[in-house]
Amino acid sequence: MSLSVLTWNLFHGRAVPPAGRDLFEEFAGALAGWAWDVALLQEVPPWWPGPLAERAGADQRFVLTSRNALPAARRFVAIRWPDLIKSNGGGANAILVRELGIDEHRRLLLGRWPERRWMHALRLGNGVWAGNLHTEARTDQGQLAADTLRSWAGGSPAVLGGDFNVADVPLPGFVRAGGVGVDQVLVRGLEGEGVSVLDRHSLSDHAPLLVSVVRNARYAC
Repeated sequence: MSLSVLTWNLFHGRAVPPAGRDLFEEFAGALAGWAWDVALLQEVPPWWPGPLAERAGADQRFVLTSRNALPAARRFVAIRWPDLIKSNGGGANAILVRELGIDEHRRLLLGRWPERRWMHALRLGNGVWAGNLHTEARTDQGQLAADTLRSWAGGSPAVLGGDFNVADVPLPGFVRAGGVGVDQVLVRGLEGEGVSVLDRHSLSDHAPLLVSVVRNARYAC
């Protein structure tokens, strides 16, 4: 069994340098054009998960994060002046899945202050659990996410990825499959086979990472 896992912080749909306009088409085109099985996305404009999944030929689940009061007003401004409103346009974390199917979706609140942080996870049709998060720069949130995902998965393999806001992420029970800086993919019952940094041109302030993982034959539940 092999799995291609993409993790990408979308920077609330913005570019570096600022583009001064809505960039949904560019982000959707990039995601649709890359080859992946599961995409773990952070800082997603909350009205994007469904359309992104449709363009990529995927199913999706998402969880709202911070700054989502008065969503219609935030969306109105964010579409027209994304670089003015920045993160105040609202945010979500999303998991997109191609072909494998989604059997279950769970979520865990990691913290409320200074930002509302979530870990959410899917049990895929092949039995693997895939968890997505964006933490504060503190290891206790990552550890809580890892412990919870391990509990949800039981003896099944698991992937935990996203933006940890720290580069060194030692989480007992998981090993590093690949990552660059604060963007990491950790696994349990699996092992990394390679990491690619994808070309996103000027989109986001984070690079999209594609991590290939396979079942670890030495893994025991």
